[in-house]
Amino acid sequence: MEIKLIGIQGMPLVERGDDIPELIVRALDFSGQELMDGDIIVIAETIVSKAEGNTIDLNKISPSEKALEMAEKTGKDPHLVEAILSESADVIRVGHNFIVSETRHGFVCANAGIDESNVSEGLATPLPADPDLSAERILRGLTERSGREIAVIISDTQGRPFRVGAVGVAVGVAGMAPLWDRKGERDLYGRRLQTTEIAVADEMAAAASMVMGQADEGVPAVIIRGYRWDHLKADGGIRDLLRPREMDVFR
Repeated sequence: MEIKLIGIQGMPLVERGDDIPELIVRALDFSGQELMDGDIIVIAETIVSKAEGNTIDLNKISPSEKALEMAEKTGKDPHLVEAILSESADVIRVGHNFIVSETRHGFVCANAGIDESNVSEGLATPLPADPDLSAERILRGLTERSGREIAVIISDTQGRPFRVGAVGVAVGVAGMAPLWDRKGERDLYGRRLQTTEIAVADEMAAAASMVMGQADEGVPAVIIRGYRWDHLKADGGIRDLLRPREMDVFR
């Protein structure tokens, strides 16, 4: 199997109201490329939130007493802390320069997924309000324009328990199931797999992150080509990847 990662070059800085499928198709046309059947398009969550007008003006936030206390403990801007609290369903851990919380979507991550990079000074972007719905809209727009059978993943960069560094993870998905349940299949020695489930959408997001970069690369969307995902053509959403709270051994 050969898998290609193709960064979509030439996309402009995204603003509120922009049509992301149209921007992607234009950028591909300009570079002489096109979508193919079986492509998986991974899109950075920041441009999705920006296009949807889902940004936070930190200067217009009035920090609460709780935010001020937490800012003192963490060393973070109290305006940012208040934004984190507003996007959180539960605060998990707080320490010097970090706040780990559970977002309203159910993601456990730093700063409730709020990102201050690749956005104008004083602004921040939370995760899309409904990442699966956002992915579905983008999928519909790309399918209408290309006529191709494709899938869409919206990705974010997050840290992991017990590991240093951040990797790309999926926060929204459309057109494919994000999880590959292989329980019952046999390994090389004929033993049946008992617990094996593969977070394919996360693997795709991590791979695409190598091309997107985290600074000024200017590649907010990546095509993954060559991975056969026929076995993933099933209904499902990003919640399939969220570990049930009663099985969460990290809290």
